[in-house]
Amino acid sequence: MNYTQTLEFLFQALPAYETKGATAYKPGLERIAAFCRHMGNPQRNFFTIHVAGTNGKGSVSHIIASVLQQAGYRTGLFTSPHLTDFRERIRVDGEMIPKQKVVNFVDKHHDKMVELGLSFFEMTAALAFDCFAQSDVEVAVIETGLGGRLDATNIIVPIVSVITNIGLDHTDLLGDTLQKIAAEKAGIIKKSIPVIIGEGDARYNPVIEQAAAANKSKTIYAEEVFACEEQSAKDNGQQFRLRRLRDNRAYDLHLDLAGSYQRRNIVTAAATVDFLHEETPLTISRRAFVEGVRHAAANTSLCGRWQRIAEAPLTVCDTGHNAHGIACVAEQLNATPHKKLYCVIGFVRDKDLAHTLPLLPRDAHYIFTAAQSHRSLPAAELAAKAAIYGLKGETAETVAEALARARELAAPEDMIFIGGSTYVVAEVL
Repeated sequence: MNYTQTLEFLFQALPAYETKGATAYKPGLERIAAFCRHMGNPQRNFFTIHVAGTNGKGSVSHIIASVLQQAGYRTGLFTSPHLTDFRERIRVDGEMIPKQKVVNFVDKHHDKMVELGLSFFEMTAALAFDCFAQSDVEVAVIETGLGGRLDATNIIVPIVSVITNIGLDHTDLLGDTLQKIAAEKAGIIKKSIPVIIGEGDARYNPVIEQAAAANKSKTIYAEEVFACEEQSAKDNGQQFRLRRLRDNRAYDLHLDLAGSYQRRNIVTAAATVDFLHEETPLTISRRAFVEGVRHAAANTSLCGRWQRIAEAPLTVCDTGHNAHGIACVAEQLNATPHKKLYCVIGFVRDKDLAHTLPLLPRDAHYIFTAAQSHRSLPAAELAAKAAIYGLKGETAETVAEALARARELAAPEDMIFIGGSTYVVAEVL
């Protein structure tokens, strides 16, 4: 098979959550464990950092990976979903996995993957582990796909686990309360492996602490390690002043990612890096930390996080797609100077819109659309649901048409926002 045929096999022959939704979700570690045994357990050949959470896990993973690269370690990074290229999911020192490695992997293991009935995500995780082992990766940052306890990535034994935060998302699969979802995310905690909590919350802290105690694992709250004292927009990114609380040491950091919500992610990443340097075999200098944060997006090619794609009118896209993420987006929209706001918005069918739509600004003009995915909610249906919450506008059949319409309506002093679904952002980028 060539690369195109290989991708067709992966997306069609193996069930993919991105295209089929919940019906493709295959909880349990039996298949991925059997497949990794078949490959010689490549995931045991390097240090790992395991990152779960409802929001922020992508940004936190990329920041940590950038710092590790800057510290001189050969660094693997496994994230999902991808925006424009499947190979974005698997990177070594910021470089995407070569097409030929994907082809060779599928050629070699095709029959076993079919025999075990692997899901698309299970295959992708195994491909990442194999790629990292073959590429002499020293440390890999592994982001969970969905949940934690039954996620395919949960066969790794990391040197630290990270849970960024807990919000209501994928409630049909993970549970309908913060406590149930927290229990699933806390499933990544391993025996005697410390866990870092990015954003503590009295509603779910006890659930995570109980799971940690059962595993004799230390719980570290990031906000008890670092405090963010200052935050300001600066030069296509933002400036932060963090203070390490145990010794009052100040860190002035420039992050090449916009979005006020990065304040939480930078604290989570800083606490993780601090732990890695103090408590593991890894050595990360202050300079590596500062430079790794400064070039986080550049080193790892992170896209879609409050990303400016045009000026006059200011045009921004963001992949926040659940209630927790949309709340952050709405906060950022309110804080961004503009005259009139035009929103190009699309969602997938299984999102809890009753908790999401009310968070969006009512004074915006909406252009409801649907990305080219079987999971997308038709624009007319979305418009009808949005009207219930006072969101008004028009519909466009495609994302391209929606963006063209927004540009037609917007004056230079206005603002265009694109989001709601990762697929919508992907088509724009």
